[in-house]
Amino acid sequence: MEGVPSRVCPPWQLKWKRLLDRIFHDNFSEEEEVVLLATDYMHKVSDLIRVTPSRILHNYMLWRIVVVLSEHLSTPFRDAIHELSKEMEGNEKQLEPGKICLSQANKHFGMALGALFVEEHFSSTSKAKVQQLVEDIKYILDQRLDELDWMDEETRRAARAKLRYMMVMIGYPDFLLKPEAIDKEYEFDVDEKTYFKNILNSIAFSIRLSVKKIRQEVDKSAWLLPPQALNAYYLPNKNQMVFPAGILQPTLYDPEFPQSLNYGGIGTIIGHELTHGYDDWGGQYDRHGNLVHWWTERSYSKFLKKAQCIVNLYDNFTVYNQRVNGKHTLGENIADMGGLKLAYYAYQKWVREHGPEHPLHHLKYTHDQLFFIAFAQVSNWCIKRRSQSIYLQVLTDKHAPEHYRVLGSVSQFEEFGRVFHCPKNSPMNPAHKCSVW
Repeated sequence: MEGVPSRVCPPWQLKWKRLLDRIFHDNFSEEEEVVLLATDYMHKVSDLIRVTPSRILHNYMLWRIVVVLSEHLSTPFRDAIHELSKEMEGNEKQLEPGKICLSQANKHFGMALGALFVEEHFSSTSKAKVQQLVEDIKYILDQRLDELDWMDEETRRAARAKLRYMMVMIGYPDFLLKPEAIDKEYEFDVDEKTYFKNILNSIAFSIRLSVKKIRQEVDKSAWLLPPQALNAYYLPNKNQMVFPAGILQPTLYDPEFPQSLNYGGIGTIIGHELTHGYDDWGGQYDRHGNLVHWWTERSYSKFLKKAQCIVNLYDNFTVYNQRVNGKHTLGENIADMGGLKLAYYAYQKWVREHGPEHPLHHLKYTHDQLFFIAFAQVSNWCIKRRSQSIYLQVLTDKHAPEHYRVLGSVSQFEEFGRVFHCPKNSPMNPAHKCSVW
């Protein structure tokens, strides 16, 4: 910006206490404990701030505000931000106004819309069936723990305790059934004539809610996504899995689908999130969500060797002359592979208990093959990216490109090669396979 002096920040430490005091309207003691997960990042960003001219810092902070708010402003602002998106991700067209309005209503009134979505699209019967599917997959992991020759008994007991304590939340939070409780989610002013001010009011209200939690006990039942979200997540610091109603829909899940498709679809997603509790990041947290090293050194050393095999596998994948970063994507790759195995063995358990499913008419595929086809659709999200988007994904995303998520997982699973009759030592059935869980 013009008029901002171009000087370098002084070399002393950044005054984080002063910043936190202003954010939280408090006067923290110097002895106050602060939970800081990304310590390396904070050291590096602090060093970067100290040596960066203040003019650049001011411009950057204002730019971040512009990026967040420009989509809510007039056409010149939206056009400018679209040009940036077009250059970075290859997006050719801007969203239609109707879709923008729906997107913003979903973002700022997600739980209110979620109540309408659940009433229309998610029954208590579906919730019970998904819960049973989750229990089947947890049962398989419990069995798998006994089969892992690299894990000693002490670590196995701790891993099993973590599984037993894991909280699973399905569909929607219970308060959505109470209109007065929904109203409390949105205690800020809304005026149909002041769209931009409504956005600012919503943002300010969300910040105030977050700031108020500084002295409150952590609510482990809180949802981070509205129920209509097409997503799921695992939180290691709560040892909690969440599956919103939005992801428990066709084509990922339907109570009337063949179970091969349900286990290959939502089942692999459930297995994926479950395995996140035992990947390179989630595995650092214990059954209560505490950052505690619960592994024996012997088991952890063997785990790292198993994980390195996966790192090496994905390091060999390239797209647009850009190599996939196997270390950066390790957690997601472990979860993909583990989730695939858990769901497949859970489906085999279902078949043993209920009998084989009847073949689908006019389809040449067996139900075991349909399981893997459903997994491929889930992992690929039926998505097609432009080259700019793929390039940006490889550089920044903790997920590998979608087609490698499919190929990397199924090629390392013995059952895939058997079901599709892949020759030994072929690309989809290599003699040496990576396996953790």
